[in-house]
Parts: sequence; C-alpha cells; structure tokens
Amino acid sequence: MNGAQTAVGGEASVQVLYNGSCPICATEIHHYQRYTEAAGLPVAYDDLMTEAVATWAVDEDTAAKALRVRQGDRVYVGVDAFLVLWRAMPRYRLLARLVAVPGIYHAACVIYDWVLAPALFWLHKRRQRRS
Repeated sequence: MNGAQTAVGGEASVQVLYNGSCPICATEIHHYQRYTEAAGLPVAYDDLMTEAVATWAVDEDTAAKALRVRQGDRVYVGVDAFLVLWRAMPRYRLLARLVAVPGIYHAACVIYDWVLAPALFWLHKRRQRRS
C-alpha cells in the first residue's frame, strides 16, 4: 500500500499523506483505504516513507508530525485533516459532524496536537534511531 493509490475512475478529490512506518497510523489509514477502495471513493493515499512525500512539498519530519490531507489546493493538518477525510467517506460523516462541534473540536485539537501527535512522532523517531 505504498505510493499514491487512487480509487478507480480517475483523479482523487482527497489525498492523504500518512506515516506508513508508524504501526498505529498505518493500521488506521489502511482501514480507511480498504473502505474507500471497496466503495470506489476518490481518495488517494501517499506513504511519507516513499518518494510520494516529494509531491507534498514537506520534509519527512514535518510530515511525520501530523496527518496531512490535500483537497484541491488546500492542505489540512491534524484534526482538520481527519475531518476532511471523514467527510469524504459516508460511513464517517456523522463522526466528522460530531468532532466539528465547537467544544469537541477544540478538545480534539488539544488532545491530538499536544498528546497523540507528539507521542506518535516520538515513537517514530525512536524507531528510526533503533534501525
């Protein structure tokens, strides 16, 4: 599941850049990928550990710090990236609406930006040091 993978039928309207070397990230994104491919949804996935990261104009460390989603000319990072991705998948639209509620959105941003993303990035750097 490396490199850009687009749903059958043309250009992806949503592109996801994720850390394929992170077991947690890869598991979650591969779940979304299986779902979008089975449903024929126009979502593409780029593993930042491949040459695909060059098309995102971001270095590997910056990309590994948070999920990135591109829709049109805009790049969304963190919780906003998840919202764009979830809105592109019918099964997850209710979750996107719930997380977008102002109080929940702010709590999700704090948890993702200050706890989850830094912990996952720390584990990513630790795996790199060990290999």
